[in-house]
Amino acid sequence: MPKYKVVFHIDENKKWKLLLANVSNLLDAIEGESYDVEVVANSEAVKYYDTSQDLDTDINTMKELKEKGVDFVACNNALRGNKIEKDHIIDYIIIVPAGVLELVEKQSEGYAYIRP
Repeated sequence: MPKYKVVFHIDENKKWKLLLANVSNLLDAIEGESYDVEVVANSEAVKYYDTSQDLDTDINTMKELKEKGVDFVACNNALRGNKIEKDHIIDYIIIVPAGVLELVEKQSEGYAYIRP
């Protein structure tokens, strides 16, 4: 069986609910299969990871997805641009120097690119 490799890209806060549903639906569809799934947030979407903001973040769904092996990534440039302190970020978020570079690298590794 092939290993599914998927990177989800989000840059708008209003699309988080849709993105999390997309990721959940994918995992349901490939249940029992091998996969690497990553969610890369840049631009304003990194605010969703900020525990000091009241953005109705769906922490429960994110935690469930993390427990299933989904990696959540934040662009450090976007964190700085939005003046978000790293100690306010959910603890399992991976911070990369540049979200766009992360997307390029994942796609060069054969990841399917999905942007809801």
